[in-house]
Amino acid sequence: MTEPGTLAYGSGGTLHVMVDAEHYRIDPGDAQALLFSGRAAPVLQVRVVRDGSAPMGRTTIEGHAAVTGGGRAVALHTRAGSYVIPLVSFQRVARGEAASAPLFPLLQEGCYAG
Repeated sequence: MTEPGTLAYGSGGTLHVMVDAEHYRIDPGDAQALLFSGRAAPVLQVRVVRDGSAPMGRTTIEGHAAVTGGGRAVALHTRAGSYVIPLVSFQRVARGEAASAPLFPLLQEGCYAG
């Protein structure tokens, strides 16, 4: 069984979130604000749009990442779904100590996964 998604460390401290065919990012300043002040961080994606005949990249906010209420995990909510990663794993990737860490599907309260 493959993991549903991955959080990976990128150049300049950018965090990359890969879920299926979707690729998102969390900028370094936003990741620091998330870890040190608990502020939710925007999850960004570059979308290709056409301006006349030339394709252009446009960065859009496609979700957010926030520390969970218990403070032990980070929840990532995107258009591709909702995922959770242990806070310790998120911190290790954000500091560049680990190259990547798996994401786990987040089941909403009251949902039956059977």
